[in-house]
Amino acid sequence: MSISKKAPQRALLSLCLSVGLMGLAQAGGMVEAMNADSADTTDRLIIKYRDGSDNARMAADGAFVPPGLARMAQETGLSMSELKVNGLGARVYKLNRWASVSELQSMAARMKAADPNIEYIEPDRRMYALMTPNDPDYSKLWGMGSGNGGIRANTAWDTATGSGVVVAVIDTGIRASHPDLAGQTVAGYDMIADTATANDGNGRDSDPSDPGDWNTAGQCGSGSRASNSSWHGTHVAGTVAAKGNNSVGVIGVAFNAKIQAVRVLGRCGGYTSDIADAIIWSSGGTVSGVPANATPAKVLNLSLGGGGACDTTTQNAINSARSRNATVVVAAGNSNQNAANFNPASCAGVISVAAVGPTGGRAPYSNYGAVVDVAAPGGDTSSGSANGIYSTLNTGTTSPGSDSYAYYQGTSMAAPHVAGVAALLYQVKPSATPDQIEAAIKNSARAFPATCSQCGTGIVNAAAAITAINGGTTEPPGGGTANEVESNNTMGTANLVSTSNTTVNGSLSTTSDTDYFRVNLPAGKTLTATLNGGSKDYDLYIYNSSGSTVASGTKPAGQIDTASTTNTGTTTQTRYVRVVYYSGGTGTYTLNLKW
Repeated sequence: MSISKKAPQRALLSLCLSVGLMGLAQAGGMVEAMNADSADTTDRLIIKYRDGSDNARMAADGAFVPPGLARMAQETGLSMSELKVNGLGARVYKLNRWASVSELQSMAARMKAADPNIEYIEPDRRMYALMTPNDPDYSKLWGMGSGNGGIRANTAWDTATGSGVVVAVIDTGIRASHPDLAGQTVAGYDMIADTATANDGNGRDSDPSDPGDWNTAGQCGSGSRASNSSWHGTHVAGTVAAKGNNSVGVIGVAFNAKIQAVRVLGRCGGYTSDIADAIIWSSGGTVSGVPANATPAKVLNLSLGGGGACDTTTQNAINSARSRNATVVVAAGNSNQNAANFNPASCAGVISVAAVGPTGGRAPYSNYGAVVDVAAPGGDTSSGSANGIYSTLNTGTTSPGSDSYAYYQGTSMAAPHVAGVAALLYQVKPSATPDQIEAAIKNSARAFPATCSQCGTGIVNAAAAITAINGGTTEPPGGGTANEVESNNTMGTANLVSTSNTTVNGSLSTTSDTDYFRVNLPAGKTLTATLNGGSKDYDLYIYNSSGSTVASGTKPAGQIDTASTTNTGTTTQTRYVRVVYYSGGTGTYTLNLKW
């Protein structure tokens, strides 16, 4: 088959692509490669031959792979080489690539059935050190774990806990005497200049304690309703760095980091000018009339916002903080609207965070849009209060009462999960720049297991982000495997592949079927796609985010198609890889994506 014979097909592809672009704004992450936070891949097999069997005697003479087993492995794209003999006399074989445990178990069953000399055969599974905190309410923190909506913090804590990193919580202040926050703070500041707003009897001072932000009806403007104190900053601080392994309450994402409370929100909210000063001061900058910050923060959490696009004052303050290598994390907003219309969610240089519930889908209140960078657990209490985010609080309805815990929901709860992960990354790499921190978090995010349209690159994955900031890939050496998830027949519904060197197992069920996969390609990286359709003739195309073809592979049936594209820019760019039927019948294929 010649290339020219496929020209009419390409014309049709162009037409189909123009239709598919209508759904481009819909986030399509449904494929997740098996990363280092999963124990379900390995590159080894253990085979024990029966004592006295012919194969056992042959193996005893040196490295030996029975020809029949070698052929069966080759049928699944694997090759085997003997690595060692273990203490039980079993042979350990190294494979040429990582494969899922279930795939290898299936192959092992066929091998054992084919060779009566085999006593047993099984994958050489990987195990991991897993820290399980003794905090009694840890089980309520679904956002920390490995469920659909979790950030996998529990698999990151054996590597980093935030030690040596200061996180500024720019909020209502905190109740630092809370047993899960006591000893977790460095000196902060009350940046509220207006006495009425401060609600503590004075203006700016060195005490960032939250006196309560309650108000009576009409106090915040004509028609405004009365409200109790929220203790919002205390709740946020607990998610960032509540003390861990203290047999009390909860645990924070970066439980060995220090919180710097900077108070900017009081009765009836807070002012942009105070918030901007807090951003500058907490990152180590100079604010007139305020003492120098002896312990500048590397991470700034702003779980606050208002309507309107980013203003100049806030943007300049953010630019100032970034110039001192501080990462700024902000909540996307809770209005179920485009975050481009909210401040500071739409500011440049921040990590803007949407909220997901326990299912991993977008929380119904969460803002969304192109300015959103990533998603994290924010809670969805519409199906029960326990689906919110549980953290430190206070029982006082006006002035402080007793220390407590409670479920809240909002992008305000999602942002501190990300701020905590940023603290873990700064511990691992103190010299990292804000751009490097953001890239590590975004590029290692895992695919959404439920619908989260325009929620950024995925759900934050703490363990994978640590690997990424170290300059490594987020998959085991040699890559992992993933399965195609239907439907993915448009760019808007493309499966996200977030891990380099992933092999996707896919299929084309009809002659009109087509499959799309999305890759967030880092600056300077080259994406190489390799398609193996066996005896069938399937073709391969790569598109940029505008839908233009940048590479293709259209070899005849029985040949492997390859295509590659390089991101020559300075920021991450999106590429779409497409597998399409040409001839030879429907069936399965494998697609390797490596960058």
